[in-house]
Amino acid sequence: MKILLFGKDGQVGRELGRSLAPLGELRALGHRDADLLDLDALRACVRALEPDIIVNAAAYTAVDRAETDEALAHRINALAPGLLAEEAAACGAWLVHYSTDYVFDGRKPGTYIETDAANPLSAYGRSKFEGEERVRASGARHLILRTGWVFGRHGANFPKTILRLARERTGFDVVADQSGAPTSAELLADATALALQRIALAGDAAPSLSGTYHLTAAGHTTWHAYAVHVVGQALARGARLQATRGRIVPVAASDWGAAAARPANSLLDTGKFRNTFGLALPDWRYHIDRLIAELAEQGNP
Repeated sequence: MKILLFGKDGQVGRELGRSLAPLGELRALGHRDADLLDLDALRACVRALEPDIIVNAAAYTAVDRAETDEALAHRINALAPGLLAEEAAACGAWLVHYSTDYVFDGRKPGTYIETDAANPLSAYGRSKFEGEERVRASGARHLILRTGWVFGRHGANFPKTILRLARERTGFDVVADQSGAPTSAELLADATALALQRIALAGDAAPSLSGTYHLTAAGHTTWHAYAVHVVGQALARGARLQATRGRIVPVAASDWGAAAARPANSLLDTGKFRNTFGLALPDWRYHIDRLIAELAEQGNP
């Protein structure tokens, strides 16, 4: 089985490089190897490698910047996945593509299921939803995996930002009226690999597994409670921080002044993914606590 991975240098891509390697011959490409803005070159790349599986972990993720850079976000998050899907359909490959909770407006009182109507509030969300639609319209066998609140060992992310602020300041504000499930890149990568393994074993039934799935850690929290948990875990492991949990101030998103609107409710129902692929998804604290422990062992925080 030949696997072609795009976005190997990102948070999720770096974990996928690890999790996908045992499944077959893996070719992992970063932005220096494959420019998603050059659609002709991207098409030629897929045709030259003739993969059985294409995994697209590359994306434009600067949510606020996308409000003034929508054309670039659209090209990377919508046009490039559509092209990859077309090429996957042409060569009979599967396409794994990651999407986001930002395709929803966050006004639903409960968890979102895959068939709920999309209504993105931001340019980023619109670009990601169009990418989904292009994948679905291509006719390619695919897994569209919607997730949210992603963090990992590599790169910048929310828990690392919170720890930096806690080292530098005696207190700071965090939004308290948006809910979601912090999801580790490690979990996404492992779940992706296991789903692909199930597909490989499904034989003639494999095409029935094609579709859109929600994939996040279990449980839920707010950004504020998430920050409090991160600082508490770090302090328990001996971190030297100026800010304590009580000095993290809850504020409304409307007071934050971000350029792009975020969904207030980012909770995704993962029942379809769990039932289809026979996997359990751990509580969000599991991987967060592991990350804090690893950072503590490295002397950071």
